[in-house]
Amino acid sequence: MTSPTLSPASSTAPGSATVPATPVRRRRRGRDEEGRQVNWWLTALLAVCALTVLVPLYFTVVTALKTPDQLGGSGFELPTSVHLQNFADAWNLTNFPRALMNTALITVGAVLLTLATNAMVAYAIARNMHRRLFKGIYFYLVSAIFVPFPIIMLPVVKQTSLLGLDNQGGLILLYTVFGLSTNTLFFTAFIRSIPVELEEAALLDGASTWTVFTKIVFPLLSPMLATVGILTCVWAWNDFLLPLVVLSDPAAQTLPLANYVFQGQFNTNYTAAFASYLMAMAPLLLVYLFAQRWVISGVMRGSIK
Repeated sequence: MTSPTLSPASSTAPGSATVPATPVRRRRRGRDEEGRQVNWWLTALLAVCALTVLVPLYFTVVTALKTPDQLGGSGFELPTSVHLQNFADAWNLTNFPRALMNTALITVGAVLLTLATNAMVAYAIARNMHRRLFKGIYFYLVSAIFVPFPIIMLPVVKQTSLLGLDNQGGLILLYTVFGLSTNTLFFTAFIRSIPVELEEAALLDGASTWTVFTKIVFPLLSPMLATVGILTCVWAWNDFLLPLVVLSDPAAQTLPLANYVFQGQFNTNYTAAFASYLMAMAPLLLVYLFAQRWVISGVMRGSIK
């Protein structure tokens, strides 16, 4: 006799429970649909943010390649012929080489001094946050973020003039001091994510505090150093108000001040002005494209702690 064939359901032990497959598929499908909705919303948001940058950039490039007679049409209309004379006019009117050297000198000096001093201040605060004095200093520095510069502009201008700091060196010092509040916030959060055991092991081996900072902590700060460096670079390169009220020598003017020459009382040379804007923007754009990986990494790691 042949034994009856058992179905898969009848071979299951009485104490075991079978999990139906249909609800699992529905649940996974629901998660996939929800994930697609989130991705679509994020894609739309990123597209809008990209348009807010690309549309003005397109308008700038198109205007810089037009002649003054072609400005009467639509601002988004392509030029009938490329007019490169605008760049030559901008080069001569702004004395571009001198303005570029002044801006580069101030920017590089501000970045180097900011990275060297602000990192040390943040390290001292981060490793002594349990003390009331250092905690008070931390909140005092961070609170300066909410003080607008126009409120303290007149005292700063008066003091820089009395101390003889109404020059490029004084401007570098001001960028370093004014960026201390924001940079302390970034550096402190990042340093607190570094294990203290690394420093304790170095101290047990006889290393000094300065050696621990320069040989261990400072190299680990490379992502945040890139972030703070780029932010300081963008600020010092594009700033108009601080050089305007501090610098007293016309020969020391920066690119934003040099571009102000196109703003006339009754008319504005838009084609040469936009060509000058593109030339001033190009070096900074190249720097950011080169260092954007470290900038994003520093912002993400600094915001975890």
